Amino acid sequence: MKIPSLREAVTPDEWQLRTQLAACYRLVALYGWSDLVFTHISARVPGPEHHFLINPYGLLFEEITASSLVKVDAQCQKVIESPFPVNPAGFTIHSCIHAAREDAHCVLHTHSRAGVAVSAQKAGVLPISQQSTFVLASLGIHEYEGVALRDEEKPRLVQSLGNNNFLMLRNHGLLTVGRTVPDAFLSMYNFENTCRIQVDAMSGGAELTQIDPAILRNLSAVLKAVTAGQGANIAWPALLRKLDRVDPSYAD
Repeated sequence: MKIPSLREAVTPDEWQLRTQLAACYRLVALYGWSDLVFTHISARVPGPEHHFLINPYGLLFEEITASSLVKVDAQCQKVIESPFPVNPAGFTIHSCIHAAREDAHCVLHTHSRAGVAVSAQKAGVLPISQQSTFVLASLGIHEYEGVALRDEEKPRLVQSLGNNNFLMLRNHGLLTVGRTVPDAFLSMYNFENTCRIQVDAMSGGAELTQIDPAILRNLSAVLKAVTAGQGANIAWPALLRKLDRVDPSYAD
């Protein structure tokens, strides 16, 4: 699907963000975490206006490009005219988190099979893998209240997330926040793998060993060491190269 480029119509900072967010949508599709046209990844546009980029409703994640992303305000009303519709109801979760967390520049939400499976397990995330340690060090849990369409649920969503970077939505799915798009993506990569490993381990039927809770302390310092102080940027350029080999149209 070809649409006119917005590259010359927006600031360089916004274009860079558009490219990163479109890449994130493509990666979510590539790794099999998407749910047709449902769920969203939002990112705050640089500047004082509190505008956001979100997916054009009805496009598969593998179709999304930098120019097709829709710019909206905090009420999910279009700021720049777009031929694509948006889904204000789908912005319910994202809008309240962006409003409450100044550091949550990107909010990534999925309905992946493994994520929903673990969210339905009473014990939630178990400390049975190295990946799980990073999730458990910053994990909130939100109880299921039905499809997240009601404004009255927003304060409870914010409270459930707190200052954490990971949120398990019971019977629903997974959510991560990050200061950047790459940060939110790398967190979701760990979250998703944590859930896949747990489902696989439990399906084997054998007794599981759990990690010593003491190891969960000071995980931020460990993660900094693991990523050579670069955070998500240690992997993001390689992920973009992967996308460029598969289909570089995300940057259109």
